Amino acid sequence: MSDPVPDSPEHSTAPKPRRTGETRLGLVRRARRTMRALAEAYPDAHCELNFETPLQLTVATILSAQCTDKRVNEVTPKLFARYSTAADYAGADRAELEELIRPTGFYRNKTNSLLGLGAALVERHGGEVPATLEELVKLPGIGRKTANVILGNAFDVPGLTVDTHFGRLVRRWGWTAEEDPVKIEKAVGELIPRREWTMLSHRVIFHGRRVCHSRKPACGACLLARDCPSFGTGPTDPGTAAELVSGPEAERLLELAGVGGESADETRDETTSAAKRESA
Repeated sequence: MSDPVPDSPEHSTAPKPRRTGETRLGLVRRARRTMRALAEAYPDAHCELNFETPLQLTVATILSAQCTDKRVNEVTPKLFARYSTAADYAGADRAELEELIRPTGFYRNKTNSLLGLGAALVERHGGEVPATLEELVKLPGIGRKTANVILGNAFDVPGLTVDTHFGRLVRRWGWTAEEDPVKIEKAVGELIPRREWTMLSHRVIFHGRRVCHSRKPACGACLLARDCPSFGTGPTDPGTAAELVSGPEAERLLELAGVGGESADETRDETTSAAKRESA
């Protein structure tokens, strides 16, 4: 499948870019600069759910609904040791399975999904997880977002994972104004080459968890500030913003953002000036 051609405004259904006066071509170029900057910042970004097989990843993604990856990773070692095949899940004792996954929340609904998943895989796919979006979304507990996680990380099939972090960030960047995940996926897919979709998803999610937080983004310590039309949503002072940056990459992220000493003052002044020109 060839990548969509993003530089033809007459063929695009994307909403008007948030940056005043920005052309479609300008939006594409800005989005791809952001993509490259994220690649530099998070070269080792990855799915933060622990798994070894497509089935394990499928189960883990079902458990991750309304639950942190960290909590899921605490539950899955014992779960995976007890249930190693689709047939194991299909024939699982409900009470036992519920107790094992209880810490992930909504455990009764998730148990229903896992029991149904096991049965569906055995009956329709020979006990194996299918490698197509069309078949994955027919399985219990699997939506489009989950399917893209499985495809990208278990089968190396490019996909965009539109979770809450991804949607929040691409709207802040003005890549799209859409709220619907499927429409977001389409809009971003028109901006970014298909081969980059899976890694972009990981890197956007990493950035959302470490820098571009929901309530208080670290604007003044963000390496993407110069290209972000939402600069100023959070603290713009580098020192204040730096305290909000989290994760094991924090020191490197601050370095890339130019936070520290004279470089911090230069970054703040240049970014603030750009924001004022943007709003003028």
